[in-house]
Amino acid sequence: MSSEQRKIRVAVVFGGRSSEHEISCVTAGSVLSVIDGDRYEVVPVGITRTGNWVLTSGDPERLRIDEATRALPTVPEDGADLALPFDAAGQLMVVHPGKGPERLAEVDVVLPLLHGPFGEDGTIQGLFEMIGVRYAGAGVFSSAAAMDKVFMKAMLRGNGIPTSDFVAISDRQWRTERKRVLDDVAELGTTVFVKPARAGSSHGITKVSDSADADAVVAAVEAAREHDPKVLVEAQVVGREIECGVLEAEDGGTPDVSFPAEVHVADGFDFYDFEAKYLSTSGLTIPAEIPEEATARLRAMAAEVFEAMGCEGLARVDFFYTRDGEILVNELNTMPGFTPSSAFPQMWAATGVDYAELIERMITTALRRDPGLR
Repeated sequence: MSSEQRKIRVAVVFGGRSSEHEISCVTAGSVLSVIDGDRYEVVPVGITRTGNWVLTSGDPERLRIDEATRALPTVPEDGADLALPFDAAGQLMVVHPGKGPERLAEVDVVLPLLHGPFGEDGTIQGLFEMIGVRYAGAGVFSSAAAMDKVFMKAMLRGNGIPTSDFVAISDRQWRTERKRVLDDVAELGTTVFVKPARAGSSHGITKVSDSADADAVVAAVEAAREHDPKVLVEAQVVGREIECGVLEAEDGGTPDVSFPAEVHVADGFDFYDFEAKYLSTSGLTIPAEIPEEATARLRAMAAEVFEAMGCEGLARVDFFYTRDGEILVNELNTMPGFTPSSAFPQMWAATGVDYAELIERMITTALRRDPGLR
């Protein structure tokens, strides 16, 4: 078969070194179960917890949450052939045990289905740009800025987009200016949320009910620092949690925005943490039951956030909607979860874009961009 006739070759990269390794695997399983095999040739590439690249199984059944045991899937360390990333010609390079490197295939586009540091934060995007391989999603800077919630807030505020009040704590400040930091945190208000600046899936987040309780704040900061030496402390916002999905427009125009969804946290959870998101009965109302005027503002603001942060491909924007009708941006995810329970595909399904079409949009928008610096 000639190169003109062959299928488009898509490397689906998943797993990774972050605390969201398992969720990335579940995302990949969901994508692999619906990607169009008649149009695309899929090369499943796993990154183990230790950072090894391996050619691994693309069987979606091996990448699901076990409903009986609640066990989460991982990329096995003993995966078949060790796969180096890519060479400068876009060839996937494989190293067989006891043999030299071998070119496996020319890759047309990469779906980097990685969440959190070392995947969603611009690191792997920089690798793809260096070697000239097309990839789906946001570029290097947008990925890095969105992953770091401190820089995200600074960029949004610079564009006149409201976010909650916060205190950023660097590693140096925590070691050498702790009293000042604790005083700053106490000024945020009685209740605060302490979280890693560059993590996702609500890992490492603690709700502190009394910000003047130095011992409680110190414990929360140390818990966040297990995931990231840089910590963010946010003032509590009393309001409803609303999310919107955003897609790069097929015609290159204004981004498309889904119907908003409202998050309902399951009973027994104080906030929307990891277990509440993935291992509970927490649910969504789509479309969110809010006034039409508020829905219009949310969707417009989601598109504004997408463009202000220089996003491409796709993103999910999370908001707080207060009783007074105020809208604040909470977070921005440049590679939102695609698990069956994830908000992003559910919002788009309710808006009229099914799961398979979402994957198609991700690939086609990536293919139309020139490789290299964006």
